[in-house]
Amino acid sequence: MTTFIEAPSPNFDARTAPPSMIVLHYTGMQSGEAALARLRDPEAKVSAHYLVEEDGRVFRLAPEERRAWHAGVSYWRGRRNVNADSIGIEIVNPGHEWGYRPFPEVQVAAVIALMADIRSRWTIEDRDIVGHSDVAPARKDDPGELFPWKRLAEAGHGLWAEAPPAPGAPIGEGEEGAAVFALQAGLTRLGYDLPPSGAFDGDTATVVRAFQRHWRPERVDGVADGETRARLIALLRLASLP
Repeated sequence: MTTFIEAPSPNFDARTAPPSMIVLHYTGMQSGEAALARLRDPEAKVSAHYLVEEDGRVFRLAPEERRAWHAGVSYWRGRRNVNADSIGIEIVNPGHEWGYRPFPEVQVAAVIALMADIRSRWTIEDRDIVGHSDVAPARKDDPGELFPWKRLAEAGHGLWAEAPPAPGAPIGEGEEGAAVFALQAGLTRLGYDLPPSGAFDGDTATVVRAFQRHWRPERVDGVADGETRARLIALLRLASLP
């Protein structure tokens, strides 16, 4: 069981469905203290269920049975109100704006323990453990490419797959055709909001970047190279998605 520091936030309301997702965030502020204060400020109207400090302390801000206000306008696997059935975890890190840096080992271990604790109470599939950038790719980059998603999956939480690069040239913005349609269809099946059109537009590049932040962190450029496409195919197979 995780030991919590109680730090209640007023920023939550009633759920319309039991939790079936976990959404990970970074705080994106200059200190954990500032982030905790904002998440508890009634004027800010934002919150999460938990905040994990860099030293491994875990603050509980809202009951899991209530809806915290962490994801904003969002989408994942048909859900257009991700807050309604998700648990939000804020992870202290200054983020891309204030000096993005690797997440300390003690902090990652605390996140893993917290996720195990949460999943002992709720049915949450691995494919529904995602980042804020997955559910809101046009607005958010967190928790970003430095977050150890592979380590999390190895501990039993979330999906991870590696595969030899798929054949063919990289696919990028401005291209059209069956390969683009197949890429968009695969990203949609995984969970993103990307109706296939066959045209690689700006929205497609945004979603590819979000995918890369989570599952291809060595390259985050919005171009679907062979390794990006291979990992997408492997993830769909791992998740048993047609």
